[in-house]
Amino acid sequence: MSEQLTDQERSQWVQTQFRKANEYLASKGILPDQVVVQESRYLAPLIAVWKIKSQDRKEYWVLSGDLPTDHLAVSAAASAKEAIRAFSLNWQLKAQQIIDSGSADKTQQDFANLLISRAHGLYDLFEQDEIWQAQPDQTSA
Repeated sequence: MSEQLTDQERSQWVQTQFRKANEYLASKGILPDQVVVQESRYLAPLIAVWKIKSQDRKEYWVLSGDLPTDHLAVSAAASAKEAIRAFSLNWQLKAQQIIDSGSADKTQQDFANLLISRAHGLYDLFEQDEIWQAQPDQTSA
């Protein structure tokens, strides 16, 4: 996270990622209701991990940022940090399934490579305890 953002740039980034997460959920038929701000984490300008409650009262971890937007049931991880690890492991499995399928589709192969790359980056973030110990100033979206 070498890139330093001003407070305004960080706030805009968080708002953009919040919209991206909500649009993603809506595209999956999940209607967001509220964000659990105190459990969400924003590692601007890389990733945002949102804990979002849907209108049907289910809860999800939603990942957005400089990677594919994705979601998991909140039962998959106890915290934003653990959600990062769960996304990393899921992406490695998805990539391996694509590779194992033997698909010659270049788009699929490129997506598998992207998932592998981002999964490794997520796991690296998971292992950086100093990121998770600090309680970042949470900008409301």
